[in-house]
Amino acid sequence: MLLTACLPQRRERAVMAAEISFSVETARGSRTLSVTYERRGAGEPLLLLHGIGHHWQAWEPVMGILAADRDVIAVDLPGFGASPALPDGLPYDLATVSTVLDAFCRALGVERPHVAGNSLGGLLALELGREKLVRSVTALSPAGFWSEAERRYAFTTLRAMRVGARSLPLPVIERLSRSAAGRTALVSTIYARPGRRSPEAAVAETRALRGATGFHQTLAAGGGVLFGDDVRDVPVTIAWGTKDRLLLRRQGVRAKYVIPRARLVRLPGCGHVPMSDDPALVARVLLDGSA
Repeated sequence: MLLTACLPQRRERAVMAAEISFSVETARGSRTLSVTYERRGAGEPLLLLHGIGHHWQAWEPVMGILAADRDVIAVDLPGFGASPALPDGLPYDLATVSTVLDAFCRALGVERPHVAGNSLGGLLALELGREKLVRSVTALSPAGFWSEAERRYAFTTLRAMRVGARSLPLPVIERLSRSAAGRTALVSTIYARPGRRSPEAAVAETRALRGATGFHQTLAAGGGVLFGDDVRDVPVTIAWGTKDRLLLRRQGVRAKYVIPRARLVRLPGCGHVPMSDDPALVARVLLDGSA
């Protein structure tokens, strides 16, 4: 399979988000792939990749800090957020999605950006680093360093979150979001400090989870994934929240064993999605990792 970028077709959307389309060459012929992204700031390019069921807005708490020093590109992965699903015939596996991301960057005129990712996005960031498609990698609680029991636990939890998001009527989600206790019920699995999420953010990410067209295919593709290769010749930072309830922090030790030259960073008091729990700390880790 070969993915090649063509001239981008960029449409401005609300909140400055944009959509870009590029060609996809597969064994079944050429397809058109589109993704939605947000771009801010100036400096060396930094690509931000969210986790499964999330959207680019997961990075909103740190975007302003990062944009002061970086050309920040936060993307909705295919089948998540406002990005359409992958075209028929393209699997949601590591090789395909990392190649799509490389084609996306080339369509933007960006060559070998720094990359930071969270959870699924952290696993994709490491794959991009392994393929030497990026300048540096910062992975926040990356997937792929689990035991089989830990993987089953994480996948069961994610499926339960998805069922919960899809079963709650929108008025109930909106009502829950108005109180700290309600936001805890909605998003405490991934945040250590769910009360810090705004009502609007809690509603938006719950809707993103319930509407993620690539959720089941991504989860199915990840069932047999173990990241077992070193990432050579690319600086790697791996950071883990001390209160991560989805991917337990001992997986960071395994990641350090697999990638011995990686810098392993502890994120005190942070959950699985740490950008909201401690924006200043996470932004500093990302800036140091992409220096």
